[in-house]
Amino acid sequence: MRIAYFDTIAGISGDMTLGAFISAGVSLDQLIAELGKLRLTGFEVTAKHIQRNGIAAVKVDVVISEAPKYHRHLADINAIIDQSALTTGVKDCAKKIFHEVAVAEAKVHNSTIEKVHFHEVGAIDSLVDIVGTSICIELMGIQSVFSSPVKVGNGGTVTTQHGIMPIPTPATSEILKGYPVVLTDIPFELTTPTGAAIIKALSQGTLASEQITVTAIGYGAGTKELTAVPNLLRLIVGELEPASNRDEMLVVETNIDDMNPEILPYVIEKLIAAGANDAFLTPILMKKGRPAHLLSALVERSQMEAILSVMFRETSTLGVRWHHVERRKLTRTQRIVQTSLGTVNVKSVTFDGKERLIPEFEECKRLAVDTNLPLREIYSILDRELIR
Repeated sequence: MRIAYFDTIAGISGDMTLGAFISAGVSLDQLIAELGKLRLTGFEVTAKHIQRNGIAAVKVDVVISEAPKYHRHLADINAIIDQSALTTGVKDCAKKIFHEVAVAEAKVHNSTIEKVHFHEVGAIDSLVDIVGTSICIELMGIQSVFSSPVKVGNGGTVTTQHGIMPIPTPATSEILKGYPVVLTDIPFELTTPTGAAIIKALSQGTLASEQITVTAIGYGAGTKELTAVPNLLRLIVGELEPASNRDEMLVVETNIDDMNPEILPYVIEKLIAAGANDAFLTPILMKKGRPAHLLSALVERSQMEAILSVMFRETSTLGVRWHHVERRKLTRTQRIVQTSLGTVNVKSVTFDGKERLIPEFEECKRLAVDTNLPLREIYSILDRELIR
């Protein structure tokens, strides 16, 4: 699997990301040609080779000659992207990044993603940064993205369209909720909302001890010269071949001791429908020997708000907690196989080069109804016929 790993030496921004990709081998001319498919005017993309602390890097600038005369909404940006001649993969990637920004901006300004004004994030330079990043990912054949814990500045301020803001800015902080972050003592905006959104929308998490065959390394330079650390984003491109897929999840949980337990299975169904990968109950004893249930949900970061909404709306809880977990999972696909009972949908799981076929419960239940055989007999028949 070909991956991109963002090492946020001094945070991440849109222009640093483009610089890192060009440094790693993306052709500037090809990038500019693809950006031309946006059919936007009034900008020029330049790149120059510089050194930061003796390290060769690429500094990308988006030079604006004609600024937009109005603020854009998410619908405006999506329309620009959808009406372009870019590939479907690039379009989907760019819109996913913009959506993360819209959600955060709406939360910070107590608005909705439809109404929120993007200000500088909706300006041409950020369109170029986000769409350009999506183009680079496709040009380099990137299948998955990972990153280091994201470094952010702390203790300073930055001037925005809304006035003076603390660092990290509220939008950046909101976007990175649920993602590993390092608060540095550097009083500059190391990670911008655009950079944070790139990580949040695309990254599957951080890496630990996986083996990577490195094929390219690039450095993208930020604007400021920093004394504490080289102002660089390092991009590592390579092949990751783990025995099992790895991702990072959240376990969201709460203790329930004051509601009708008959309702809890319904809550489990609602959590699954809201996007939880798994949801379950554990009997527990609370203070004074009071019996209760621990309600837990295994979720991806992107589904966090939906899961919290279900827990607060459907249960009596007054608060929830969550923690990060790492998960390894075997690669699985869906297959239709022919058996003596007819065609059956099964999961195909491969490990150590051996395939294992697993029938889904609903399929077994359907066969039991169709054949009028006991469910346990259906399982026995399929167990015998699906052995590989």
